[in-house]
Amino acid sequence: MQSNQPFTVPFTHPLKPNKKFKKSVAYFSMEFAVDQALKIYSGGLGFLAGSHMKSAYALNQNLIGIAMLWKHGYYDQERNVDNSMKPEFREKFYHFLVDTQTRVSIDIAGKPVWVHAYYLPPDVFDTAPMFLLTTDTEGNDAEARSISYNLYAANNATKVAQCMVLGIGGTKMLDALQYEPEVYHFNEAHALSGAFYLYQKYKTAAQLKKRLVFTTHTPEEAGNEKHNIHFLESLGFFAGVPLATVRKITGHKDDTFNHSLAALRLARKANGVSKLHGEVARQMWGGYDKICAIDHITNAQNQAYWTDETLEKARTQSDTKTIMARKEVLKKELFKTVANQCGKLFDPKVLTIVWARRFAGYKRADMLTWDRERFHKLMTNEKYPVQIIWAGKPYPKDMGAINTFNGLVYLSNLYSNMAVLTGYELALSKLLKDGSDAWLNNPVVTREASGTSGMTAAMNASLNLSTYDGWICEFARDGENSFIVPVAKEGDINKQDMDNLFELIETQVLPTYYDRPEEWQNMVLTSMNDVNAFFGSDRMATEYYEKLY
Repeated sequence: MQSNQPFTVPFTHPLKPNKKFKKSVAYFSMEFAVDQALKIYSGGLGFLAGSHMKSAYALNQNLIGIAMLWKHGYYDQERNVDNSMKPEFREKFYHFLVDTQTRVSIDIAGKPVWVHAYYLPPDVFDTAPMFLLTTDTEGNDAEARSISYNLYAANNATKVAQCMVLGIGGTKMLDALQYEPEVYHFNEAHALSGAFYLYQKYKTAAQLKKRLVFTTHTPEEAGNEKHNIHFLESLGFFAGVPLATVRKITGHKDDTFNHSLAALRLARKANGVSKLHGEVARQMWGGYDKICAIDHITNAQNQAYWTDETLEKARTQSDTKTIMARKEVLKKELFKTVANQCGKLFDPKVLTIVWARRFAGYKRADMLTWDRERFHKLMTNEKYPVQIIWAGKPYPKDMGAINTFNGLVYLSNLYSNMAVLTGYELALSKLLKDGSDAWLNNPVVTREASGTSGMTAAMNASLNLSTYDGWICEFARDGENSFIVPVAKEGDINKQDMDNLFELIETQVLPTYYDRPEEWQNMVLTSMNDVNAFFGSDRMATEYYEKLY
């Protein structure tokens, strides 16, 4: 809906906070997925932040979101003549945002850059109030304007500038709005530059530490952002804090500046995003001195947004017949998109496996196709027919991931029961979760900090078919609420995982679906109950107040 709320400065939170959630928090994230209409996200980090904003609204938490207003979004995933994927970058316009008429200037690479704030009122998409920052505003030259064009720019200096707009721009914007939160929460280290602005404001590291908390999402040291400290200083990343002071408060002695490590030293407390990831993070950073305590708060998704109402009502009544009947209707709905994009008519009575998320090497999207002979046998099995759908966006400059996507597109030409869909955003994600019977997730074990797509699939009566990693370790009971690939021993882990996955599909998944439908239905109901018991984002948003804020 279009909001009629007027915007005034000083900003006051429009929701009356619940007593349990009185403390004021500003939540900074590079991406948020709150609605299909607002394309300021790329994948999992955004889906998580979006669910958090929806639960903050539902629970009346005294929390606001600080976001970037990406002019071109992430990218639109279109197709070339041969159906391979083609990234398109187009301007987006959002008439439902409110112009705050508020701007601040920050120095990037020695020149002033204007940052302009737009406001998303809570009644538009049922979220916490959010401020969206853009440099595409009067007074900026073409280079400065382009900082907020594309989420995760390929150019290193531009990407750091984007982080500065979120961090320094976001913290300074709150001052301009005369809004001073008690807690600044950085969801990943993208907003880290804001900590240096806050250091200037509060004068001591101890005063900064009182106010700053940090969520890490990266399960391996190599994945944490690092830059040359002099390169960062030349861009103005440290908000005017002298380099000697930066080194002192972040403990960096050499010239390689580790963003996550700095955040862990400046924050009062941090968290990993699943129980396993918390353990991995404590182990990974345990050798460094002066870091804050690292707890864990397991990621979750917003049931009210994601769950089909008919399925949810049937779940609460343990009505498996209605669940299965509704599932068939939802599959037909998804298969309209398959027919439209791929010219293939899928059968709602056939077991449908979906692999859908960001395409990245460690997620191994094409694992089932590595053994072409065994894959062909699976796809042409007349006794136990199967349909498989892939979807997801690779990073637009990641040629390896793009080649994987395109390889699947070309292979799908050989099979009428294989489809590769483009445009994996919130709307398609919802369709795929509603219309899948089994949700395939096969990352290399310990590489996935949490992963959340399987949660919303389970909420919509789809069974997780997964390697044992991330949130799955807290949810899965193999053969009861999910199908779990045994953890590979030493040696060729990829081959072991692939063989075990085929074995699981051939000997467990397919026979259960076709020969023992009652057992399948009971597994689905168990899975739905289990995911709703713990993996809803109201629980997560509550835990952030209890454990972190």
